[in-house]
Formats: sequence, structure tokens, C-alpha cells
Amino acid sequence: MTSPSSLEAFLASHPRAILIEITEAKGSTPREAGAFMLVTENTIWGTIGGGQFEYMAIDNARAMLAGGGEGMMDIPLGPEIGQCCGGRTLLNFHLMTPALAEKLESRMRSEEEDRPAVFLFGAGHVGRALARALAPLPFAVTVVETRAEALEDLPAEAERHLTAMPEAFVDKVPANGAAIVLTHDHALDFMIAGRALARTDLAYVGMIGSATKRATFARWLKREGGEEAMLARLVLPIGGSAVKDKRPAVIAALVAAELLAAYAARQDQPSKRQVPSA
Repeated sequence: MTSPSSLEAFLASHPRAILIEITEAKGSTPREAGAFMLVTENTIWGTIGGGQFEYMAIDNARAMLAGGGEGMMDIPLGPEIGQCCGGRTLLNFHLMTPALAEKLESRMRSEEEDRPAVFLFGAGHVGRALARALAPLPFAVTVVETRAEALEDLPAEAERHLTAMPEAFVDKVPANGAAIVLTHDHALDFMIAGRALARTDLAYVGMIGSATKRATFARWLKREGGEEAMLARLVLPIGGSAVKDKRPAVIAALVAAELLAAYAARQDQPSKRQVPSA
């Protein structure tokens, strides 16, 4: 996942660059309004979706660096350029300045701070695979474990906590966050999941397991005084049941897609991704 630091490093080594921004996207397009990339004479950073229209944009940016080019392009994504998306994109081009670079870095820092928090309770085979799968995605990942050795093989992006009482960390999950339960102990799984489901402000609560485990948890939850509505909010099994492959990396990929879909469904506000005007 790109970050403010990687953008800053790119600009430090490529001070002469053109910013290409999608300022309007109509119909079916490869990227949304606000997506941007940077182009220098011999390299690029980021993408606005690839394909012929991106090649056209890169060519125009390099023409600007050479003293020509256009400050705006309105590109229909149709047969005339060898694409079949059917939409239309409006692109703006700006020569990078220190002020514009500062605005981009500020925007990316804001987006990084706004990433949904995903707490993984357990760093076994699936927990580690899921931490790796989520690392390049727009999530802030925290892994909670009772075993020190389980926290060793995790991506650098993941925050990690060693604790004898992982269930207490449920209270640390920010509102709109996700709690995914994958410990080595079913009783501990149930305790963590029950505490997570007692909250109504989490976007996603999931537990690794099967239909049998769900039925067992349902009985446990009822004995503990849990309401039926709590069980309805639980995703179990995580990753769905359509794909039967149980390899950790496969389960992780399915859960990552499930999380992305869950958060996309919750987004009902205008995009925050617009690049500030130059």
C-alpha cells in the first residue's frame, strides 16, 4: 500500500514530476474520481487505472515536461482508444510544486489515519496469512496473541500485542472497526466473540470455524444470556462457504475480500479522495 513516506521519498528523488488526477469519472471507469499518479521523464508512481487511456495520460504528462502537452484531457473509454469500459474520465495535469506535494502528503496521511481498524485475535497459520493479505490493503491491522512466538512472523505493518487476556482488547477496537477471532482455543474464541458481539458499533465480527462451530457457539451464547440479534451479526465461517479450499492463504484471501465488501457497503458518504486544487 502506498503511504505518505513513499510519496515523499519519490518526490525527493524526482522533484520534476507531473501530477495526473482524475477529477471526474462517469459511467464505468477503471478508477474513481480523486485517483492520481505522478509521472517523470522516465518513471511513474501510482496508477489511474492502466490501459490505453493511462498511456495517453503519461504521454501527455511527458509532453508537458518537455514544454508542450495539455492541462486537461477528456477521454471516452470506448473503441476509439481500444477500451471497452464505456465510461468517460476527465484528467487534470499539474506540474508538481512544494505546496502541492505538501497537500498530497497531507491527504494521504489523513487517509491512512482513517483506515478501518482490523483486530486479529490469534496469529496461527490463518491469522498470519490474513495479516499478510491485509498488509497492502486500506486497513490498520492489529494482532493480539497469548503466545510470544506467534507474533514473530508478521508483516511490519501490523501492530502486535502479547497479552494473557486477549478478550480485554475487544474494548480497544475503535468504533467501525473489525474483530476477527482465530485463536488456538475454542473457549477463548467464544469469550472474545461474545464480547465483540456485545458491542453494536463494530462493522464486522467474524470467527474462523464451521457450521458446527456456529451451532455450538449459538448454544454457548444463549447460556451466557446473549440475544439472538447478536448471533445474526456474527460472520461464521469467515470467508464464506463457496470455496472449499482450506489452505490458510486461500482463507485469508477470501476474508480480505469479505472485509472490503463489508466496508464498501457501509460507505454512504461522498469520496474523501479528491486531490486538493493546485
